[in-house]
Amino acid sequence: MIGIPLGWAYSNFAEWALRRYVAPGRRNPPSPPHASFAASPCADAYLRSLWTRATEWRERMGLAVLALAHAPLFPMAPFFVGTVWACAFNFHRVHRRAHLDPAWARANVPWLCDHHLGHVTDANWCVTHPFFDNVFGTRHEHLGIQPPAPAPALS
Repeated sequence: MIGIPLGWAYSNFAEWALRRYVAPGRRNPPSPPHASFAASPCADAYLRSLWTRATEWRERMGLAVLALAHAPLFPMAPFFVGTVWACAFNFHRVHRRAHLDPAWARANVPWLCDHHLGHVTDANWCVTHPFFDNVFGTRHEHLGIQPPAPAPALS
């Protein structure tokens, strides 16, 4: 059962490290905050046909390779590997939903919004939980992001 927390920590670290050092955008200099994220955070990367959504396609293929790479460990560490697989699925689910639903993202994964909208471009690498951003000091809150205001009550 120790494999579950170890798998979660391993997955969160991998999420942080891969997004910080390997993600496609990291090969170029950091870009300024994404203006389009405020209204609709890169939703077009997830709304087009799967064959034309290069970002999501690369993400899915990377997660599939990750899952296959850990498969040989399954007989020895089923809880660890199962947790890694669950975390990979959750990463894709959370990342996709955050890019399609800005209000949900601001309420549930504000650190991801801070990554896309913040003025510190080399920060906030975690998607599902900011644990390793906090550990390594790369979590920077962007005070300009406020949760969406509730809709006014109709009288």
